[in-house]
Parts: sequence; C-alpha cells; structure tokens
Amino acid sequence: MKIHIDIDCFFVSATRINHPELMGKTVAIGGRSDTKIFTKDAKKQTVNFENSGSFVPTFYKTYEEKDDDIDAFKDENGKIRGILTTSSYEARAFGVKTAMRIQDALLLCPQLIIKAPNMTLYQKLSHELHEFLQTKIPLVEQASIDEFYCDLSGWIEDKDVNNFIQELKLEIKKVIKLPVSIGAAKTRYIAKLATTSAKPYGCKIVYPLEIDSFIQNIPVEEFAGIGKSMKMKLDSAQIHTLGDLKVRQGTLESWGPYAKELYARVSGTADAPIQTNTKRKSIGISRTFDKLYDRDELKRRVHVLVRHLSYAILKLDVIPTVFHLSISYELNQKSHKNISLAEIFTEKKFDSLCLKLFEEADNQKRLHVIRLSINCSSFTRDSKKELSLIGFHDEQKMQKLTKSTQLLREKYGIDKLKWGSEL
Repeated sequence: MKIHIDIDCFFVSATRINHPELMGKTVAIGGRSDTKIFTKDAKKQTVNFENSGSFVPTFYKTYEEKDDDIDAFKDENGKIRGILTTSSYEARAFGVKTAMRIQDALLLCPQLIIKAPNMTLYQKLSHELHEFLQTKIPLVEQASIDEFYCDLSGWIEDKDVNNFIQELKLEIKKVIKLPVSIGAAKTRYIAKLATTSAKPYGCKIVYPLEIDSFIQNIPVEEFAGIGKSMKMKLDSAQIHTLGDLKVRQGTLESWGPYAKELYARVSGTADAPIQTNTKRKSIGISRTFDKLYDRDELKRRVHVLVRHLSYAILKLDVIPTVFHLSISYELNQKSHKNISLAEIFTEKKFDSLCLKLFEEADNQKRLHVIRLSINCSSFTRDSKKELSLIGFHDEQKMQKLTKSTQLLREKYGIDKLKWGSEL
C-alpha cells in the first residue's frame, strides 16, 4: 500500500512547539510580500532551495520576534496588510481561511492571534520529519514542505497497515512534536484523498473495493490535478463530484489523454512510483507591491529581482535556457514575455535580458503595476540544448567576474554587493 502523510496546520503547529501557550487558541500565520528587498532596509535575506511553492518562498527574510507584533502587518497609513498562509482549526471554526486577507480574518475573529512566518523553523522541522520517516520506511518521497508519500509494499502487509500508521502517527507526535494525518490506499492519489478525510490528526485506509463509495460525494476540486479549467469543463458536463466522474468514463476519455489519465487516477487504477529524489526544474522570484506607475522605478526593481535570482541560480550551479518575465497590472490585466537562450550564464547578461523582457512585456503603459515575476527553467542538466559558442571566450571572462561576485555575496550577504542601477 501507499500512504500519504500531511502535517496538520503545519505553520501553526510548528509555532506552537516554541509557544505552547498557543495550544487550543485561534492562531493564524500571515504576512506581507517582502517588498523591503527594494529598499535600503533589505537585510538578512535567505535563499531556500527545498520545498518552495505556495506560501513557501525561495527568498525570504530571516524571522525575528518583533515580526510577530501586529504593527509589523501595518503599512505607513496604519492599515493592516497581508494574507494568511494557514490557520488553526479553532480559527477555521470562525470562517478564517487560507489566503484570506488578515484584515478580513480579524473581522470574523477579533481574538485571532497573528504570527509571522518562520521559514527557517518550518524547513528544519520538515527535514527532521523526512529523516525520521526514512528510518521507518524504505521509500519516502517529499512532495512539499508538509507532505510525504511512502510505499509500504513488501515492507508492511496490508493487514498490518492500520496498526502501522496509527503507531507512526503517535511516534511522529512524540519525536518531532508535530500532529499529522495519514491516508492509505493502493495508489498515491486515493491515499491523498484519504488523508483529507482523516484530518485532523487521524488515519484512514481506503481499500480497493471501498473506492466507489468513498469518492461518491467528494467535490471534484478536492482531487489533485483538477484545476480551475478542468473544474469548469466538468461543471459544464454536470460532473460535480468524483462519484459523478466515475460513472462518466466515456465522457472523460473523449476529452483526450489527460482526462483519460485523470479518470484512471480517480478510479484507483492508475498510480505513480514513489520518487525518492527529484530534481528542481525551475526557479523564480516575484513580488507584489502597492500600485506603482514610475517605469524607471519598476526597472530598478527588475534589477533587484535579477540580483536575488542570479544568486540562487549560481548556488544551484545550473544554466537556465528559458527565461520568463510577467507583469501584473491594476484592473486584473497581465502581460508576459519569454525567450530561449542557450549560453553561458552571467549576471550581467541575465540583467540585460530581463530588462529587455520587461520593456517588451510592458504593453499597458497607462496602468499601474502591482506585481513583477521572473522565472528561469529548462536547465542544461535536464534539457537537450547545447550552449552556443558565439562569444564563448568573452563570456568566460564575464563568468569569472560573476563567480567572484557570488563568493562575496555568500560571505557577506545578498545585499552587500549591488548594481549601480539599483541605487
């Protein structure tokens, strides 16, 4: 059997380890986008290569106790800003939800205790749990900072799975001090659904003959792999639950290979192996900020984002060959540009390239900008591309300068050495 392990309210649960007085109280973790990277106040910036994703940024500011003060969430006008990344079950009883504005959450639950994210602590606990699981189970895959898949096949007999996961849940709470929920099934996809059903702090096994009854009333959007566009398509076909989907095999398979695979996953007939090692396929940085019109200031912020992202790329020791820059404007308008370029990576070239992409992407010049994003992918270690030899020797010289700059930043900090164009 496969099992799926999910840490309950991870960020809150982690915070409660250091602050046991928060047990049983309405607690939420929230914060503002770190726009200080664009100011002279930028300091203690940290880069994270493990488990980045939703609410787990690649770049973040090292946590300080003063970040928990409610004043830290206020802007210069005294307005509370930021969104919640997670909340305790006690807070959820008041209607507090993930991705809700902090201001709205406080209206629903005035007694809500807001704590700032402590990414260093989360990564430490996630790593400890991963190592602990590896001592218990041969095949462990870390899917995200708070999710793990494990394969018990040939290790634990099916009849013993229930006792195993119940004991595992208790051991994790004792050793790592984190509450987890565990789902088990023949496939990883059904196991993940079982975990959702088991929350909070529970265990659930779904045997093959129980799949149809188990999925009958589960909304389609709760299944991993069904996003907004697929949900809209399913809604248009009057498919609202996984039970509805299960009896519409012909409809799903007529929509193409992806929908056909989706049907097999929901039915419990398709699975994927546990991957103990996964390679990073891309890396990016983005920041949301108050409406900004000044194009010169926006270009300066592109330089700042490039500096941070260049630092991460060099730390990874990869050469990206696909570059993407996107702009989000007011009035829900968006624009983006991308380019493929197979050449030696240097910070100077990267900076010029991103500035060019910004100028080409900025097609709504009458609108204010609220977000900038830069993403790099298709690393040469993974792609079939070969590097261009045009100007190869000149690029090698610039690469030496880039590496020297990198060494200084690794020693003194990302913000200690900046481009003149940032000032």
